[in-house]
Amino acid sequence: MKVSGFTFIRNAILYDYPIVESIMSILPICDELIVAVGDSEDNTRQLIMSIPDEKIKIIDTVWDDSLRENGEVLAHETNKALAAVSSEATWCIYLQGDEVLEDGMTSYLLRAMDRFKHDERVDGFLLNYQHFFGSYDFVGASNSWYKNEIRVIRNRKGIYSFKDAQGFRKLNNQKLKVVSLEATIHHYGWVKDPRSMQKKQESFNKYWHDDDWMERNIIKSDEFVYEDNMTELRKFKGKHPSVMQDRIKRLNWHFSADISMQRKSIKDKAKDFLLKLGINASYQNFKLIGNFKNIE
Repeated sequence: MKVSGFTFIRNAILYDYPIVESIMSILPICDELIVAVGDSEDNTRQLIMSIPDEKIKIIDTVWDDSLRENGEVLAHETNKALAAVSSEATWCIYLQGDEVLEDGMTSYLLRAMDRFKHDERVDGFLLNYQHFFGSYDFVGASNSWYKNEIRVIRNRKGIYSFKDAQGFRKLNNQKLKVVSLEATIHHYGWVKDPRSMQKKQESFNKYWHDDDWMERNIIKSDEFVYEDNMTELRKFKGKHPSVMQDRIKRLNWHFSADISMQRKSIKDKAKDFLLKLGINASYQNFKLIGNFKNIE
């Protein structure tokens, strides 16, 4: 059984993406790792080349900046990386440039892949998420944050990155049939130096919105104000991946939140009530057919 990793990245330094940490977190699982490096304004390609591992294979890409609806360009770049994986791979593991796999999951993920490698019903695996906000001490507690997403897919023709590359679909726009795993991805997309975060807001939203929307909704500023953009948060009590420790030590800004004064939105209260009744009202981009912990 062979495993291919794949990801995409552009302007990693300019927008302060933990892409090196992301790659390092899944590299032990992979027989190869494809990195689609977009045309960048910084030294992103040199940064990826600096990772001392021959399993990493760079493909150079050019982003279509005219794609400004639903984050479609992100799916295009993901699919370029996916198309470059070896045909010999059974499974493909995918992370975005601000996602890092938690520690201690290598053998568990490989065990799951081996368990289902001949079970053609299974298109992929579903992983859990922790979304950090403002600093490495707080995670999103609102139902507006997605709780799970597909990050391992079978290497099968017809599976492709969907919409803004958050998930995957297969031929005829079908949802993938997945098995959930007890493994967690740490999402750090909302933990950056406020200057880098502001630059990202002023640039990245262009892949979803036109110039008029950008002018009306994106405030021009030197720094992003996290306190003005908070949703419901809770204190993080777990451990960050070991590959993130140096980055966390270099944190050069302060963010704190008074979570004792937070109140749930009516929408979140309704979703919580439905969950108590066994009804999940959140959008699901997959069909869950099992849980590896229970099956095992």
